[in-house]
Amino acid sequence: GSPVPPEERRLRDKKHLDDITAARLPPLHHSPAQLLSIEESIAIQIQQKEAYEEMQAKLAAQKLAESMNIKMLRFEPEGEASMQYREVRDED
Repeated sequence: GSPVPPEERRLRDKKHLDDITAARLPPLHHSPAQLLSIEESIAIQIQQKEAYEEMQAKLAAQKLAESMNIKMLRFEPEGEASMQYREVRDED
């Protein structure tokens, strides 16, 4: 047969792929990967590790409180309960 120009062949191959699959690569929303220095990489890893450990501690405390059936109530010493006996009354 006659040779097909490369541009036409590329379009034909792309149409063929569109016909046989619905799979698409997701659009690139972020900038491409960037090289970091070792110091920056270590600082980021330490920061992520601290955030992870803090989250793990919060989850552990929550699970412990739930397992012991402890209810955390708000304590307001200067709040509503202490003001109930201090109602201001006009003597008129």
